[in-house]
Amino acid sequence: MRNEQIFSVHGDAELLARAGHLLESARTEFLCAARTLTTWPRPATWTTPGPDFTTRKLLTPAALTDEATREHLRLVLGAGAQVRVTDSELPHETIIIDRRVMILAGRDAPAGREYSVTTSKNMVDGVHSLFDAMWHRSTDYTTYLATDTPHLSPESRRILEALSTGQTDASAARRLGLSLRTYRRRVADLMTTLQAASRFQAGLRAGELGLPGR
Repeated sequence: MRNEQIFSVHGDAELLARAGHLLESARTEFLCAARTLTTWPRPATWTTPGPDFTTRKLLTPAALTDEATREHLRLVLGAGAQVRVTDSELPHETIIIDRRVMILAGRDAPAGREYSVTTSKNMVDGVHSLFDAMWHRSTDYTTYLATDTPHLSPESRRILEALSTGQTDASAARRLGLSLRTYRRRVADLMTTLQAASRFQAGLRAGELGLPGR
């Protein structure tokens, strides 16, 4: 194509300055493959929900380790996006827009990531095909969470139920036959198991995993 182009930028600010209009021009399809959601600046804004619009996000398990990421995924899933998790190594973190624009992210560096932006049809089609292949070999986000459910002892499940019903620590400890100090230590251990930074996040995480008490 006569107007095909490819260029590189360094850092998020230059990416948005030179390619922001391309990122915001999606009309039919937005594909994103990422190891973490911190790869791309302003990731939450790069979806355009609608009946004729497709958003697909392909992530590695490393992208699911913090509550902020899971909250973002709840939002995009609620907006109609599709999210899958792959155990395969992503050779490049990639965004493809309407099968006409592609952005490849380089490795993180002190001066900022280098991003390659192209509208080359051959390059876009090739990476789009690779994305599709990995997508079909990946696991639906909800299914992945269900199969990644941590093992909880009966006592931990009772503690989780106590947290979800709003019992005070003293009341819950008495019901479980634990000292207050032991109960609080078990709550802290449970939060670590659920990768939660707060009791509220533990409840959200439990709900995602389909655990009792939610």
